[in-house]
Amino acid sequence: MRSLNTPPVGELLRDHRRRVRLSQLGLALEAGVSSRHLSFVETGRTRPSREMILKLADHLDVPLRERNHLLLAGGYAPAYPEYSLRSPEMSPVRKALRQILTGHEPYPALTVDRLYTIIDHNDTAQTLLASGVSPRLLEPPVNTLRVSLHPDGFAPRIANLGEWRAHLLGRLRRQVKLTGAPDLAELYAELCALPCDQEEPEVELPGPGDVVVPLRLRHEGRELAFFSTLAVIGTPLDVTAAEILVESFFPADRDTAAFLQRHSPTLR
Repeated sequence: MRSLNTPPVGELLRDHRRRVRLSQLGLALEAGVSSRHLSFVETGRTRPSREMILKLADHLDVPLRERNHLLLAGGYAPAYPEYSLRSPEMSPVRKALRQILTGHEPYPALTVDRLYTIIDHNDTAQTLLASGVSPRLLEPPVNTLRVSLHPDGFAPRIANLGEWRAHLLGRLRRQVKLTGAPDLAELYAELCALPCDQEEPEVELPGPGDVVVPLRLRHEGRELAFFSTLAVIGTPLDVTAAEILVESFFPADRDTAAFLQRHSPTLR
């Protein structure tokens, strides 16, 4: 039975459809249902079956956590488990993630959850985190976006803070828009309120020869340049596994690559 504070499942489905800018007719065609039936579902005139909710959620690319919320709103039990990362069921996932982080040395890499809370990191990332960051920001749970943009974190050491901040906030803003998650929206508002003494570009445009947005980090009297990649578990059926991100940083120039290689396996 759904909570009295939870909107009806039809209303939630309609909100997800609008977030991805898909018309009612477009979703009906993709899902193989009549637009009349979909209209009745969204307005609450028809109670959708469990299978219908999951089918529509699949075509809308709704995250697993939100699919469970849709099912609960429709009066059904959640379909996807949510194991702790420390549980025995998640042991293969833990080992795989640890292997990825270790194998990425001497370059920094870390795993984060959906709120960008750090789950694990390799030695190089740990050394960078420990350098010039307030111990208060490193008390668990550690949020990588907060550490990056806070004046007691990396912000004073980021040479292109305005550019990097605009990139991170733009990515987070798109996630808030797509998911409508209140906790992500709260994090976005918190980060937007942090000070920045550099101009932030309204639109990311490449300069001559640019192919990525770099992170230019001052470290031990030199400037290190990185670009990052994000990876996800490709076949998740568990909420926790589906929300894990692996962020790997690669050297964006030869000097950074040479510096990291010389100081392998850590930056000490």
